[in-house]
Amino acid sequence: MSTRECIVQAADALFYERGFERTSFADIAEAVQISRGNFYYHFRTKDEILDAVIAARTMRTQCMLAQWEAECEGPQNRIRLFAELLIRNQAKIMKHGCPVGGLCMELSKLGHAAQDGANAILDLFRAWLRQQFEQMGRKKDADALALHLLMRSQGVATLAQALHDKQFVQHEVDQIMSWVQSCAPSTKRRVA
Repeated sequence: MSTRECIVQAADALFYERGFERTSFADIAEAVQISRGNFYYHFRTKDEILDAVIAARTMRTQCMLAQWEAECEGPQNRIRLFAELLIRNQAKIMKHGCPVGGLCMELSKLGHAAQDGANAILDLFRAWLRQQFEQMGRKKDADALALHLLMRSQGVATLAQALHDKQFVQHEVDQIMSWVQSCAPSTKRRVA
């Protein structure tokens, strides 16, 4: 891994754990164990690092969604993978919240220019979820359903961080999947 990639990886973790505003150049340089001069060779400002972190998160999200498409049959099964992110990342979410939602909220509060880039990651999830609902036969309200599910997952992440209750997370994922199943059009046959 190159020094630049190490810086981005360390910054990504620190922005998630501490927040963008509370993370300094010195914190990142210390995490990577490089001198400030070497650090500034790769990034002149914290905003440049933030842009690189957002780009890396965007790429990871795109790859994850593409993998789900390739490896999982059926939109309900793919949506389950999305919902189960809350369980797979439960320990981190309970400690630090959602990495995407948290960064979006922080940048919004700061009125930061990179807010649109961070929000674009949420838009990736929204578009992907919309596609899943369309494949379930819910073309007319697919976007509303996608936005509702995205909102619910963010709410679960926020409450998981506040409550530190593992059973709550599992219960909510189960409830999400029951709701998703109820969104599927009925396949009952008419009796003549």
